Amino acid sequence: MPYSLNPKPKKSARVYGRGLRISPKSSVVVCRTITGRHLLKGKGILTRILEKKESLDGKHYTNTTKAILDLLKSAESNAEFKGLAKEKLIIHASAHKGFRYMRPRKFKARRQMRKISNIEIVLLEK
Repeated sequence: MPYSLNPKPKKSARVYGRGLRISPKSSVVVCRTITGRHLLKGKGILTRILEKKESLDGKHYTNTTKAILDLLKSAESNAEFKGLAKEKLIIHASAHKGFRYMRPRKFKARRQMRKISNIEIVLLEK
C-alpha cells in the first residue's frame, strides 16, 4: 500500500489505519495539529483533547482523537521494536477520504452514506 511519505526504512516507523469510521474532515484537522511535532508532545495534545482540557477550534474531536491516538501508540511500539530513540521521533500524519459505505435500511427508509477515512502515520527519527 503506497504511503504519502516514503522515508528510509531504518530511520522510520509507519502505521496505516484503513476504513476507520470517523469523519475525514475532523481527521484532517487533528492530523494537521500533530504533524511536525515530537512524539511525546503529540501524544500529550491528543490526551488533553480526550480529557476535554484542550480544544481545536472550539471542538473536542473525541472519536477521531481516540482513533488517531491508538494508531500513534501502535506506531510508537513499531518504533520501539526497530530500536529507534523515542525522544527523537517526529510525527507525520495524514488523513484521506476512504471508500463509500451505504448503511442498509429496510423497506422505503432512505439509505445513509457512512463517513470513513484512511489515516497514515509515519514516525521519523531526526
